[in-house]
Amino acid sequence: MKIELSKVYQYLFFLGLFFFSFNEYEGISFLGEFKTESGVLFLLLGFFVLLIEAFVIKKITIPYRSLLFQLLIGFIIWCLLTTILNISTVSSSYFKHTGGINRFLRQYFALCLSSVIFFLFYWNVLHKMKVHDILYNIRKVFLGSLIVAMVYGLLETMITVFGQSFLYPILKVLNYFPFIEVSLHTGGRISSIAYEPPFLAIYLITISGWMFSYILTEKSPLKFLPAGAVLFLTYFSGSRTGLIVVLIQVIIFGFFLYNDERFKSYIIKFIVGFTTIFCILLFFKGEKILKSLGEKADSLDFKKNLTKNVSNQSRFGMQYASIQTFLENPIIGVGFGQQTYHNRTHYPSWATRNNYEFELLYKNKKEKSFPPGYNIYTRLLAETGLIGITLFLMLLYLSINEIYFLMKKADNEQKIILIILLISLIGLYINWFQIDTFRMYGVWLSLAILIRIRYKITEVKR
Repeated sequence: MKIELSKVYQYLFFLGLFFFSFNEYEGISFLGEFKTESGVLFLLLGFFVLLIEAFVIKKITIPYRSLLFQLLIGFIIWCLLTTILNISTVSSSYFKHTGGINRFLRQYFALCLSSVIFFLFYWNVLHKMKVHDILYNIRKVFLGSLIVAMVYGLLETMITVFGQSFLYPILKVLNYFPFIEVSLHTGGRISSIAYEPPFLAIYLITISGWMFSYILTEKSPLKFLPAGAVLFLTYFSGSRTGLIVVLIQVIIFGFFLYNDERFKSYIIKFIVGFTTIFCILLFFKGEKILKSLGEKADSLDFKKNLTKNVSNQSRFGMQYASIQTFLENPIIGVGFGQQTYHNRTHYPSWATRNNYEFELLYKNKKEKSFPPGYNIYTRLLAETGLIGITLFLMLLYLSINEIYFLMKKADNEQKIILIILLISLIGLYINWFQIDTFRMYGVWLSLAILIRIRYKITEVKR
């Protein structure tokens, strides 16, 4: 029974990783903000199988000795305490047909599901696996999902960017693939297997380190293709944050290549290969390529776009409102999940003026969906105050510091995983500057793997 159940939830774990970014389907409404996250279905089912094993055979393993896990639990407990301390305002808050307590329960459930339940599921799968298996099996699963994303994204690019509409019937064949409902975006942007370009960017940021690592471990010239696919999809997604973050991840990976004599030449090969491909594309589609480059460069001018781009106005306006809420409640915040109730009195005029998003969505009481905070750090400042943001930032800092510490003691495969984790976590932490959700599966998976590597190295040293 033990072996069979272990194999079942391990299989569900890998299915969850494969499908975590497939959110381009209608979804299941009772899952709330997780309703379109297809990977959640497998992760939840896997966790339930784990509970059955724990009930029949033994207890669930918990990495209670890990300082990272202790900080995580401390942060989650504080999110509850700050809400209790603000219970008078929480209980009286009401907006968009939702009371403050109801809002807290939903948001706290989402936090615990992502960072505790799924984290413990990851841990109970990973702590039984060898380092070699963690590296090669997870990477293989991500490569499989990337192949699907690349096929979809390539066809989508040819149709939306280069006007090859005759390929659309071929693209629609992907409707038969699980959790995919083919749709096209306007403006020359693609989203591939994800609902919107920003969600595609999160997926690419999450898997980039894993795909880059093929360059370190494989000998075939094909080892550059996964990294090339990530760069291709990132560019044509049109996500400004995705472009910046993946570029930073490439620079970090390039640093490791340059400092290893075995791979220093790869940087030159990459530059030559990239230049060759770019020249070929420029020869056949020069006008479109130059126009696209110009649009990408223009999109990265945040100061200019603040007055012309509605999305940027909303994004920075929400962050400004969160900071104002924090300044009114600097120590303990206003309670977890409560920022919207307080932020809506601080929306700046430069953000709301001629902005249809505020009128139709964010300030519209009839629209049930709550406005996003667009930044996890300003959200936590407003909701959990200095105490909460300090605990959270300590968790992030310690995770990066732990990677640097373990690299000094790691062997070859352990070091490769640590490089992957560093690239992924830095990318995802930066991405949190433009998204306020804890549904960042890559973060909690990376932390679980990091604790596993820590335990492994500690055992070896003993």
